[in-house]
Amino acid sequence: QVQLVESGGGLVQAGGSLRLSCAASGRTFSTYAMGWFRQAPGKEREFAAAISRSGDSTRYVDSVKGRFTISRDNAKNTVYLQMNSLKPEDTAVYYCAARFLFPDNLPYSYDYWGQGTQVTVSS
Repeated sequence: QVQLVESGGGLVQAGGSLRLSCAASGRTFSTYAMGWFRQAPGKEREFAAAISRSGDSTRYVDSVKGRFTISRDNAKNTVYLQMNSLKPEDTAVYYCAARFLFPDNLPYSYDYWGQGTQVTVSS
């Protein structure tokens, strides 16, 4: 069992930055690939970024490439999402998720989810 707790969301002006954190419980964090997903009101949950177990491989949805950076610290059981040059269309609830062994873009393939943190970008 893995429990995930996100933090770091908030209200920011367009062009600003936020850093999301996701703290995981348990001693098996390094066996899980991690992903960040987001869900805007009235829309389906969508993939934003993912990182491999060791952190040496990352992937992003095209709309955030060059602006968002996913990273992890296995010693701290934490995954991060650095978000720069934020746009109003980035407004959503952001969720972190854990998937055993390998990262994926599909939400339903992930095993554990956090409760989400709200990110609001004003224009």
